Amino acid sequence: MKDRPGMKRGGWWEAWRRPLGAAALALAALLAAATASAADRAVPQSREQIRFSFAPVVKMAAPAVVNIYTRTVVDEPSSPLLADPFFRRFFGDQFMGGVPRKRIQNALGSGVIVGKDGTIVTNDHVIKGAEQITVVLPDRREFAAKVVGTDPRADIAVLHIDNHGAPLPVLEYGDSDAVEVGDLVLAIGNPFGVGQTVTSGIVSALARTTAGVSDYNFFIQTDAAINPGNSGGALVTMDGKLVGINTAIYSRSGGSVGIGFAIPSNMVRVVVASILSGGKIERPWLGAKGESVNPDIASSLGLSRPDGVLVNQVYRGGPADMAGLKPGDVVLEFDGRAVDDADTLRYRVATKPVNTTATLTVWRRGRELELPIGLNAPPAIPAPDKTRLGGAFPLSGAVVVNISPATADELGLDPFEHGVAVSAVSPDTEAAELGVKPGDVILSVNGTALRSIDDLRRVVESQPSQWRLSFRRGDRTLNVVIGS
Repeated sequence: MKDRPGMKRGGWWEAWRRPLGAAALALAALLAAATASAADRAVPQSREQIRFSFAPVVKMAAPAVVNIYTRTVVDEPSSPLLADPFFRRFFGDQFMGGVPRKRIQNALGSGVIVGKDGTIVTNDHVIKGAEQITVVLPDRREFAAKVVGTDPRADIAVLHIDNHGAPLPVLEYGDSDAVEVGDLVLAIGNPFGVGQTVTSGIVSALARTTAGVSDYNFFIQTDAAINPGNSGGALVTMDGKLVGINTAIYSRSGGSVGIGFAIPSNMVRVVVASILSGGKIERPWLGAKGESVNPDIASSLGLSRPDGVLVNQVYRGGPADMAGLKPGDVVLEFDGRAVDDADTLRYRVATKPVNTTATLTVWRRGRELELPIGLNAPPAIPAPDKTRLGGAFPLSGAVVVNISPATADELGLDPFEHGVAVSAVSPDTEAAELGVKPGDVILSVNGTALRSIDDLRRVVESQPSQWRLSFRRGDRTLNVVIGS
């Protein structure tokens, strides 16, 4: 045998020809094991050996996920020019025969049957403003649906269809608090109106509080493909349970990029039960507010990490006050669940039924305390004294109320707010033209600070020639002067 390049006699080639040493024997054993393992990896001999499928879960869940079609009559300008703010400003709606034309606007979404009586849950934004709602089941049965109630703040709506006693598939609620990051999930809905579609993915994150698509920023994030039309559809676990209502996506193109958000089923369950019990949403309130703990606050209070909510205000006579919560306390847990920030605490409170109890785990002066708390509905004190404004007043057409914890909750205001707020605005009125919106807080009129609607009445009755109005909308203060 001739030497190959690099193979010189007396080198490693000769060593190979010698009897195997201990290391070589070990290598031979490994090669033998690998050969045996390869032999074990035989070609599958049956369908059962190769089948891995979500089909059993889909068969359980998909029949209860419906398509929702809505029809809404909208006004559109009779001339395209009227859609331009420039022309509308200078020529008004009468320009070029500016009588608005009626147009039918169709939209689509998804929903989930959660009650054998025909109760369906979907997103509020799916059916908002709809004059006709049609529900289509996967088996092609169609029903006209009625709105039982809505909760715009949580972006949840409850519909009802009359099934005339016919059986309906129902999707059972799961425990969204039991879901973990990495769990497999399915998203079922009607994307782009192509028909029922199932996509798979995992739970990408929990307690996501930065989506900003509802007042309760606490979502399950998933990479299962969610697209327009999926809203109101189901997020389902591998045991066929509903753990979320698909609500929104993060996208720059309008299509799925693998970042979708679902309202947790524990929130959905409470809202649906509240609506079905009387049509009015009732949530418990804490009677306290605070700020999320940051690293500086955690260090100053002796906390090991920046978690929890630092309480800075407690409503006198409210649930937190009665439980013994004090300014300076840090709420670390609510009913055994960690409180990461202020949004998490609001979510935890909102998912508890009214007139129940919970336990707050609190950090106070270097030690933990547990405080039982009764969760009641926010009180309507002072009485709302709902009043529709009229006459020669810039806010004519607005409905105003005294602010109480109850009205603050309905309007999404700070429960510690006081004074007078706008609860509704009729279209085509002076208030609407002025741009007043529900939730605006009227701070003062002609320099008079408003503590109640009685204060507003006295100012209006004076009939001044000029009106100076001051509003608060969110974090902004708006000042308006009208008249000579």
